[in-house]
Amino acid sequence: MFKALDDPSRRLLLDSLFEQDGQTLTQLTARLPDMTRFGVMNHLRVLEEAGVVVTKKVGRSKHHYLNPVPIREVHDRWIRRYTEPWVGGLARLKNQLEEDGMTVPSHVYQTYIKCTPEAAWNAIVSGDLTVQYYYGTRVESDFTEAAPIRYLSPEGSVVADGVIIAVDEPHRLELMFHARWDQELSEEGPVRMVWIIDEANGLTSVTVESYMDPESKTYGDFSGGIPYIVAGMKTLLETGEPLGSGRGG
Repeated sequence: MFKALDDPSRRLLLDSLFEQDGQTLTQLTARLPDMTRFGVMNHLRVLEEAGVVVTKKVGRSKHHYLNPVPIREVHDRWIRRYTEPWVGGLARLKNQLEEDGMTVPSHVYQTYIKCTPEAAWNAIVSGDLTVQYYYGTRVESDFTEAAPIRYLSPEGSVVADGVIIAVDEPHRLELMFHARWDQELSEEGPVRMVWIIDEANGLTSVTVESYMDPESKTYGDFSGGIPYIVAGMKTLLETGEPLGSGRGG
């Protein structure tokens, strides 16, 4: 990741995605007018390989998203006490989508975990595991199509609820997620979330897509929360401990 960031053009591309996430190659090429389209493609490839940019193809267009999860992982392991304000700002991405927000994701976050796809799936659907990385909430659902889903606080109150849209165990879980922990978020209604699990060179990739109004309060809240959840899931599966357990800072 550090090698990928050690180039001013690549940092400029990341800054551009920070300002407006989900841009196409054509849009990003316009940000570097002195560079060829091929040169921009090469820089984006390096950023993708480092995991700080994730792509999503919609029709003929390929959209690029800033993925703060690897940066969050570095932050949580080593430099939390020094950079909390910076990472928090990075997580609150701002996005102006030109297409329907239910067609093009408003957020795409991804991480790679040393585990099997089945273990990653179990971490998503097991209440005994979600309490250790999902802000202390316990998930409840039978994870079948049209089934209800709830996330419960340690006291038993409903923190979030929704309905399962589609299930392809252990590769894909699609749901409508309705936040209940904040009155304003609750009034904005549910958002569509998709968990995607794939095998990748001996590792398991976990991608979370979310679809919502980029002008909503929910958008800002999720942009900070989802990277924490994904990073926490990775730490739990690789170490057996919740994020931050037994570590200073």
